[in-house]
Amino acid sequence: MPTPHRLLQQTLGTLVSMLLLMPIPGQAQEGTTFRTISPPQPTSSPGKIEVIEFFSYGCPHCAHFYPMLESWLAKQPKDVVLRRVPVGFNRDLWINLQRAYYALQASGDLDALDGKLFHAIHEEHLQLFDEQSLTDWVGKNGGHADKFAAAYTSLGVNTQTVQADTMAERYGIEGVPSLAVNGQYVAVSTAQVEQQSLTERLAHTDELIARVRAEQPAKPASAKSATGKVGAAAAK
Repeated sequence: MPTPHRLLQQTLGTLVSMLLLMPIPGQAQEGTTFRTISPPQPTSSPGKIEVIEFFSYGCPHCAHFYPMLESWLAKQPKDVVLRRVPVGFNRDLWINLQRAYYALQASGDLDALDGKLFHAIHEEHLQLFDEQSLTDWVGKNGGHADKFAAAYTSLGVNTQTVQADTMAERYGIEGVPSLAVNGQYVAVSTAQVEQQSLTERLAHTDELIARVRAEQPAKPASAKSATGKVGAAAAK
């Protein structure tokens, strides 16, 4: 029969083993805070840590996430860049909103009207889901309606929407908003409450950025991003 001293040693050993297996706060954990993208995807920002937000103007969670993401971006050092990719998920209305994003980008109105379009759809409940209603809305809100309309049906915008959906498939994106880091990881959350889930995604994204940075050669990082504007961080 083991002595009391031996039992104590065994118990302490078990506890230590359990502690070693527990996730460390602030450390990314495969399957809990992120999933790995396989195979890794190329990025469009050499020398930077690229974060991609997959989103849709038609998604209410993305609308709630927009100001949170904007605040987050303003705090990032210059080695972090944000790229935004609108998804369609084979929904006609969401595909039209994909076109709207790229058309706003082409007309030069994205920074001014990006957040306003979320607000118009989800707070004002405007039915901005077709070319004419979107074009009229852009004009009424100080945008370049003619440039927007020309871009909306252009080959360039059509190509961008196809590429965006192809990218979402390669990243394994099944819901939005989703954040991918450097073509290697997608941040996940287990929270059921929307606000908590969105907050967790940003926290887990920070952990993944730190992970990627640690895997790369040291680079000088400065204080904050230049604009802190989500709209300015447009997908190319």
